[in-house]
Amino acid sequence: MVRFLGKWCALVALVGGGWGTFGDPPARGADPAQIDAHLAAGEFGPALAAATALPEAAARDALLGKIAAAQAAAGARAGSLATTAEIGSDLARERALDQMFGPTGGAARGGGSMADFTQLIDLIETTIAPESWDAVGGPGAVSEFAAGVFVDASGVLRKFDPATDRSLALARTRAAIATAGSDPRRPAVLRKISLTRLEREVQLRAAAGLPPDEAMEALAGLTRIQYVFFYPESGDIVLAGPAGDWHRNAEGRLIDVEKGRPIVQLDDLVTVLRNAWSEDSKFGCSIDPTDAGLAAIRAQIDKWSAGPLRPGQRGKWLEELRSALGKQDIKVWGLNPRSRAAWVIVEADYRMKLVGMGLEEGVPGVESYLDSIELAKGEAPPPMNVLRWWFTLNYNALRATPERDGFALRGPGVKVLSENELLTERGERVATGKSDHLNAKFAQSFTKHFEQLAVKYPVYAELRNLCDLALVAALIRSHDLSGQGDWHLTHFGPEGGYAIPLGAAPAQVDSVINHRVIAEKHVVAGVSGGVRVDPAQYVSREAVQTDEYGTVATERRGSTPREVPRRAWWWD
Repeated sequence: MVRFLGKWCALVALVGGGWGTFGDPPARGADPAQIDAHLAAGEFGPALAAATALPEAAARDALLGKIAAAQAAAGARAGSLATTAEIGSDLARERALDQMFGPTGGAARGGGSMADFTQLIDLIETTIAPESWDAVGGPGAVSEFAAGVFVDASGVLRKFDPATDRSLALARTRAAIATAGSDPRRPAVLRKISLTRLEREVQLRAAAGLPPDEAMEALAGLTRIQYVFFYPESGDIVLAGPAGDWHRNAEGRLIDVEKGRPIVQLDDLVTVLRNAWSEDSKFGCSIDPTDAGLAAIRAQIDKWSAGPLRPGQRGKWLEELRSALGKQDIKVWGLNPRSRAAWVIVEADYRMKLVGMGLEEGVPGVESYLDSIELAKGEAPPPMNVLRWWFTLNYNALRATPERDGFALRGPGVKVLSENELLTERGERVATGKSDHLNAKFAQSFTKHFEQLAVKYPVYAELRNLCDLALVAALIRSHDLSGQGDWHLTHFGPEGGYAIPLGAAPAQVDSVINHRVIAEKHVVAGVSGGVRVDPAQYVSREAVQTDEYGTVATERRGSTPREVPRRAWWWD
């Protein structure tokens, strides 16, 4: 696809995949021995055309892997990756990549990129007589034929004729698919993302020494998962939901430009998938005061309760209480505590408690626990115990097609539960299994107004995105969608090579404690709790309900990847 004018001339036979020469493709269903002969002669184009014509998938994948290895050995790295992308089985694809680059999971694989003619032209101008090209004032020039060129088996440069040069047509089509596409930043009512295709493309970029691109990291702008569709004929497992353009806000969160909703992120997807394929697919966190801290604060309360506070003592009193309680311990289970997903659940839990204690502003309809206390004359304040609030899942029953190949998520996703824990003099917390009226009132109001709180504090919406992902991952496993589609999560799974960025693991946080003076009495409250995500109850075959109205089936038919280019991993 390159024409050279001027003093210097060069031939490039790298069109959409780093092939050497092109001739007429072999007959359909060619003998594998023919392919070996083509490879021995360096004729990658005819070999690829012959391999793709084979009707049996396993044999076709094996030969594509052999061709890719030969291309890589010949230095045609981009071509080898383009060929590897045509391998249907993710297990065969992983074996081919391991053969070419070693079993490194992609982390240490270096190399070039997919077909990019701008880079190719730059390479030619900087390596072949670099002072002769018009870019630096020389007489030579590089441009493209409108219809392209290629080098035939005799080494003759010819203009491309799509009617006769089928192997080159195939190459050019693959190049176009690899480098072209719609704008993922365009808002969409229902964007579709194929998990199986996304894994393949991320894996191939890793093999080329490249990280996921920005659209992959942002899952093409997806802000909420509404549907899961399965297409057994192609093996695609598709997520669908609203999407939009994205940027990072002042807090560094990846959010939708128009509505400020957090974006569902690739790192979180992989983290949750790996959790779902572990022995125990639950995950969560807890933020709890230490027994020693609780005993110390109880002693401080007893000390100061001997008489009323004198003017100017309030500050000292509060500081002694906070100092006595000390830091609270953070525990994360089911997720790597150094992952972004772990940070999200810890932050969401902590900030929910700040709202509950009146240390961070809520929204209309959400009153802090202390502000909700009202004492009649002579009535004693609530006892000093530990309030426990925690996040958990909050979905209606999943709706599915009768064939169980389409599923709809329904419900707000997250709710807050509550419990009162008694506090012994030794600082031990005793579960009661009960929640008093005021304690339950805050939990219920937070749940009722969760959507408004998630707009004000995006971390709550990020928590919901994680809950959606957990439900989706559990659904895929419980209904064996991955098994039916022959998807083995070779890159995203627990043993896969995708490297999730890791930071420091949160271990402690300042205690959440506050007080209020009511009827000249000092009311002190402390809080513990956490996040508990256990989607099993929602995804069992008994729990999932059939959609009798056909809505899910209709959306599934409108989301099929049948007409989508094979290398596209998202579409509208």
